[in-house]
Amino acid sequence: MFKRVFVGLLIGCGGCIMPVTTPAPPASPHLTTETPEAKIENIVPAGVIGPDVFPADVNPLTGLEVDDPSALDRRPMVVKISNAPPLVRPQAGIGAADLVFEHYAEGGLTRFSAVFYGQSPDRVGSIRSARLIDYELVPMYGAILAFSGASAGVDERLNDSEFADRLFRGVAYGLPYYWRDEEIEVPHNLFANPNALWALATRREVNQKPELRGLAFSPAPPDGGRPASRIDLRYRATRILWTYDAKNGLYKRFADGQGHFDANTLKQVTAANVVIIYADHQFTDIVESRFQDSVSYSIEIKLWFEGDAVLFRDGRRYEGRWVRPTRESMIGLRTDDGDLLYLKPGQTWFQVVRLPEQQEPLEEWLRVE
Repeated sequence: MFKRVFVGLLIGCGGCIMPVTTPAPPASPHLTTETPEAKIENIVPAGVIGPDVFPADVNPLTGLEVDDPSALDRRPMVVKISNAPPLVRPQAGIGAADLVFEHYAEGGLTRFSAVFYGQSPDRVGSIRSARLIDYELVPMYGAILAFSGASAGVDERLNDSEFADRLFRGVAYGLPYYWRDEEIEVPHNLFANPNALWALATRREVNQKPELRGLAFSPAPPDGGRPASRIDLRYRATRILWTYDAKNGLYKRFADGQGHFDANTLKQVTAANVVIIYADHQFTDIVESRFQDSVSYSIEIKLWFEGDAVLFRDGRRYEGRWVRPTRESMIGLRTDDGDLLYLKPGQTWFQVVRLPEQQEPLEEWLRVE
């Protein structure tokens, strides 16, 4: 089976002959000439952590200290959580995820790939099937994948992946790993216990701590930006609203006109950061479902190399880029000038959307106030 291979971009002068002497470099605010050899100053905003080095008690996915550093001695877990129909809300455990990717499934509906690492609720769900995006997200975080199952085409891709031994399908397990809540309608009633799955992964010797580098955090918001206290984002079959609460410095989430809550805590879902990720969406020949004469095909969302992004934090909007140079790289954020774009310490929601040219007119699918 064909497998895509990432190749890093090399910047240099391959095969050319460089002159013996070179002109002096132009003056730079990052260089000093106090000594014969110019030295690079580490100009870093106060309180910044990441993207490459994190204290032992700091979660590299949130930038927050954890009560028990040993909780970070495991793999993150990507969990597939349903978002349709509305009866699946409120979802259990969604508010405890470090990162959440909301993405198109099919029919204009969205689904979540929630990344759990620092926190570990005993009940998460409802659990649904994997999509092609998970073939990209699992290697980003060196993660375990918890999902109900997959279509034949997606299942083949996952089985042929480098993380095939870290796939935990709900259809293959019972208690204490997965179970069905008989009070909820099938197929929306499958739930998982991430703690039990982590313990199982440890017994199978596939729960080693990966290197997690790429995100940079700063308590202080970056300079510039524009006010953004209300983000009205419309997928084809669902409408998402984030409103900024200046009292706690977080965005509150609403879905289809209702507050979006976590069934475990009965608290409204919040995020320190909301990031719009623009990515190319292409239909494949993988069939996800058939109903009468209607066929739904799997969507390949191209989350590799780089693309446009918008970061919302502290009630402000920052234009920038997302970057993922290799298959094992986490998505990171950069300014348009290539500098680090700092997240606020806390949970981040990635709203993965189609490229602008693939969207409906801008005023119909995104409003920011």
